[in-house]
Amino acid sequence: MNRTESLQIVKSHLKLARYEHTIRVADTAIDLAVHYEQPTDKIELAAIFHDYAKYRDLDEMKRWIEKSTLPKDLLDYHSELWHGPVGALLVEREVGITDRTILQAIHWHTTGKAYMNTMEKIIFLADYIEPGRNFPGVEDVREQAKQDLDYAVFLTLKNTIQHLITHNQKIYPDAIHAYNHLKSKIKLGE
Repeated sequence: MNRTESLQIVKSHLKLARYEHTIRVADTAIDLAVHYEQPTDKIELAAIFHDYAKYRDLDEMKRWIEKSTLPKDLLDYHSELWHGPVGALLVEREVGITDRTILQAIHWHTTGKAYMNTMEKIIFLADYIEPGRNFPGVEDVREQAKQDLDYAVFLTLKNTIQHLITHNQKIYPDAIHAYNHLKSKIKLGE
């Protein structure tokens, strides 16, 4: 499936602003893939489909979580997290993409996880730093993305966790595990 076909499929599932975000995420992911010497085809596909379920009805997403093998504890956290795991499921069922690496990158783009592979890190990061994003700390992460993928993902997790704490929100355990794993891996000062 090429870029044009993929974008045509996702366009009908997204609002215009989210579709434009998707194009920017795909372009950012390709840039990161080239920079880190990764093949671009699967990364581009994962980026294009990362928000496939973003605007699905919450009751529909809840039903998918309840009747699938997805972790049921997702339902205990903000529904904003659901579209990654549910999206991976729906991309497989509705679009026919069965490549596990693509589906896992879609699944983990909302929370991250410990031991993310390079594609998962690139999609997670591209979604955060695409050029349309403008919030405190994003420029620092963009700069780090050119230097050290792990450190950029770590900063993304750190900023996200701090934001959630500031807004008195629950933090999904996999995000904490991802943060802790990268904290140990990159051996930041105590």
